[in-house]
Amino acid sequence: MATFLYVTVLVAGLYGQVAGLCHASTPRTAGFVGALAVLLVLEAVGRHRPAALMLAVRAGLYVSVAVLDCSGTGRSLFLLIPFIGYFTLGRRAGYGLAGGCLAAVVAALATRPGWYTDSEAVSDLLMFVIGLVFAIAMATVAHRYADQAAELAIAAERARLARDIHDNVGHHLTVISVQLEKSAAFRTLDPETAAQALEDARESARLALEDVRRSVGGLRTDGRVSLSTALTDMAARFDMGVTVDVTGDESRFDGPALTALYHAAQESLTNARRHAAATKVTVEAVLDGREARLVVTDDGSGFTSTEGFGVRGMRERLELVGGSLRIDSAPGSGTRVTATVPGTSR
Repeated sequence: MATFLYVTVLVAGLYGQVAGLCHASTPRTAGFVGALAVLLVLEAVGRHRPAALMLAVRAGLYVSVAVLDCSGTGRSLFLLIPFIGYFTLGRRAGYGLAGGCLAAVVAALATRPGWYTDSEAVSDLLMFVIGLVFAIAMATVAHRYADQAAELAIAAERARLARDIHDNVGHHLTVISVQLEKSAAFRTLDPETAAQALEDARESARLALEDVRRSVGGLRTDGRVSLSTALTDMAARFDMGVTVDVTGDESRFDGPALTALYHAAQESLTNARRHAAATKVTVEAVLDGREARLVVTDDGSGFTSTEGFGVRGMRERLELVGGSLRIDSAPGSGTRVTATVPGTSR
């Protein structure tokens, strides 16, 4: 808004001189253009400076522009003072600055004898009052919108953290439970297998701690681990039969898309082990460039159409990257999870 108004005042002031509507000396015109140039620079570099200081600097430049502008449009910049003050210093400051600007304008008019009988002066004052009302109203609406946007951003971040904790920590806890059960079962029959299961449980605990610290999934997006490798490593941590088959070119898909697919497979395997008592699971991923399709099929007990937090988290992750999720399941018929994500335009 401020940048648009600066440009408008600049064009109006220069046009007034070119069209002969007003006259100004060359130094005055140069000062007028220079002051507006400084204001434009402040919009770009002054956002991280102290708010009160920057508002005072802007107000001083507004006065300079209004004095140097022969067309009279520079006075409209004073409307920005309460608008900016509302955002940077708060609602009360915005109202106070609006009152101060109005008092300054009235004081300036009072220096002209009989101004209240001059229809043009009265009209300018009324227009300025209307402008102040609109500026405060716009600031109020924009401030509320900014608050709502911040609340939505916080809610989205909370949802992301909840998904990460559920997907990563929940997955690792399931694996730890599986490996500890395996270790207990083989403690006397096969001590070596029991020891390996216990070591795998420790590794899963370590990975869970890393995931909590980073709040990311098991699929690294820095290119060091592929989807195929991540899925194979994850499948090896389960005691049920898991077959993994990945075909296609992963380079046509970005990190977030592949991560969403990984989490879909992670949640599907965890559910198959924890809830469906599956003994056989097939994980197939086909990446054909235009679309990547992940299909996880298990022979477990199946379930009804009730959607829990895990399924909802899968769907949200996929939708964030433009993907989709479909689940086909029925009691006693196993479950088939299909997740798709679009490829990039490389």
